[in-house]
Amino acid sequence: MTSGTLKRRQMIGGLGAGLAATLVRPEASHAQSHGASASPAPVLKVVDFHTHYVGSRFTSIAGASTPAAQQSYWQDVNRALTSRDELLASIDEAGIVARVVNTPLEFIGAADGNAAPDLIRRINDQLAELVSKHPGRLYGLATVDAYGGDAAALELTRAVRELGLRGVFVESAKGDFLLDAPQARPTLATAAALGIPVFVHPVSDPQLRQRFAKYRRAGITLTRSTINSAALIALIEGGTFDDLPGLRVVVTTLAIGALLLTGGFGDGGRLRQDAPALARRHVYIDTMGIYPVLIRSAVDMLGADHVLAGTDWPIFKEKSVTERLQSALAACGLDQADQQRVAGGNALSLLGIRQ
Repeated sequence: MTSGTLKRRQMIGGLGAGLAATLVRPEASHAQSHGASASPAPVLKVVDFHTHYVGSRFTSIAGASTPAAQQSYWQDVNRALTSRDELLASIDEAGIVARVVNTPLEFIGAADGNAAPDLIRRINDQLAELVSKHPGRLYGLATVDAYGGDAAALELTRAVRELGLRGVFVESAKGDFLLDAPQARPTLATAAALGIPVFVHPVSDPQLRQRFAKYRRAGITLTRSTINSAALIALIEGGTFDDLPGLRVVVTTLAIGALLLTGGFGDGGRLRQDAPALARRHVYIDTMGIYPVLIRSAVDMLGADHVLAGTDWPIFKEKSVTERLQSALAACGLDQADQQRVAGGNALSLLGIRQ
C-alpha cells in the first residue's frame, strides 16, 4: 500500500457514522405548524450556488453505474444536464434569481482519469459562452483537474482572467489523493491569489462504494459524504489553510460531518486546537436538501455569512426553493438580514459581484 493510500484511508475511515443524519429530512418546523407571522417577510433573492451543467457539446453519463431500476431517473437527469433551455427554465420554476453553474469531470467520465487539457479548455469555453449570454441569471465556475499541478493552475488563470469565470469547481479526491496533496497545491494557490472561491464537490470512492453497496442509494450518499468530509479535514489537518491564508472553499451539506469534527464532536478533540477558527475563516457550506436542523448547525459553527443556498440541480429538482428556504431559515431563528445573506448575498460576495 502506498503512503498516499494509507493516508487517505486513515483520513476517511472514521467519518462515516457522523454523516448518516444527512439522509433524514425533518418534518415541518414548529414555527411553520403554528402559522405565519403577522407581517410577512420580504421575499428572498435566492442565488443557487450548487448547479450542474454539461451542455450539448459533451455526453453526460451521470449515474451510469447505478442499478437498472434507477436508470430512468438518471436519463432524466442527463437530459437536463445537457439542455440549456431546461437550465434556464429551472430558474423560474424554482423561484430563484440566479444559478452558479459548474461542469463536473465526473459527469463526462473523466474524474478518475487524466482529463485531456483540450477537453477542460472546451468545457470552460462552453460555460463562459453560456453565462455571458445570460448575465445576472447565470454565473460560471471554471472546471480544472485540481490534481493536475501547474497545468491546472494555468488553465484556471485563463478561465478567470480571459473568460470571466468567477470561481473554480474541483473534485474532493482523485485516486488516492485528497486536496492536501502536493499535486493540488498549484490550483489552490492560484485560486487564493485570484481571490476566487473553490467549490469542493463529492465524488464516489470505489472501495467505500463497494462496502456500502447493500444500502443502495443511501450507501452512495454515505460514500460521497465521507469523501467530501475527508477533503475538508485534509485541508485543515494538512496545513493548507496555514499556507494559503486567502483560500476560501465551499463544501456541500454532505460534509457536515467534517464540521462536527472541527467543532470537537466525538473524536474531534484529536484535531488541531484551532480547527474551529480555521473553518470559520476559510470554509463555506451549502444548504443542499434545505434541512433546517443542518442549516442551523452550519450557522452555529461557521456563521450566517458562511452558509450558501444550494440545491444540487438537476440531481435534485427543487421547486418553490425560495418559499422552502425562507421557511427553513425562519425556523432556524435567523433575522431577515441573515436570511438574505444565506439566500444570495454570501454567494454574490464570494463571486466578487457588487450588490
